[in-house]
Amino acid sequence: MTGARPIRLLLVDDHKLVLMGLRSALGRRDDLHIVGEAHSEKTAIEEFRRTRPDVVLMDVRLGDGSGVAACREMRSIDPKARVLFLTSYSDEEAIVGAVFGGAAGYPLKDIEPSELVHAIKRVAAGQSVLHPSVTELVLSHMRDLALSVKEEQSLDRLSAQEQKVLGLVALGRTNKEIGRSLGLSSKTVGNYLYRIYKKLQVKRRSQAATFFVSQRSS
Repeated sequence: MTGARPIRLLLVDDHKLVLMGLRSALGRRDDLHIVGEAHSEKTAIEEFRRTRPDVVLMDVRLGDGSGVAACREMRSIDPKARVLFLTSYSDEEAIVGAVFGGAAGYPLKDIEPSELVHAIKRVAAGQSVLHPSVTELVLSHMRDLALSVKEEQSLDRLSAQEQKVLGLVALGRTNKEIGRSLGLSSKTVGNYLYRIYKKLQVKRRSQAATFFVSQRSS
């Protein structure tokens, strides 16, 4: 970004009131320019292709899927894509999924407008705005994983269906969303996860997700 050109911003949230609030808070500024809005994973990717924004401001959970999945797709389209997740979710699974999905930042929706603008500017400039607690959480999961997973363990220990389930977990999707994607009940997804944890010798969902991402990126 050069000169005084406004930061081109794409807003993504599945709640219209949230989009209206963001548009009201950010759309009147001279240093920001909202180039598009989307309400789902599918439309977010379509709008990203169309507008090529400087920053995507997106929720982790979307009506038809996952903001993390959308982020990964955007970064496959353009490795320089800058995604800032603005969400009400503070659970470990969502945070780990967002960070490994390539997020440049992860503020919560109770952030002050001035702080949000500052975060957008930092992300547009190529910086990351992950809170130290988020960074420590991810590092903690990596340390736990290194201690708990044996060298011979790999995704090959899992069945094809188990790998599909774990892949969706790594995208931050809930059991209900995974079941919808794979044509399974939430209970069946839970049974798959139980077997996955046992095979990988992990205790938490986010540890399993971290393992999946580390194996795919190695």
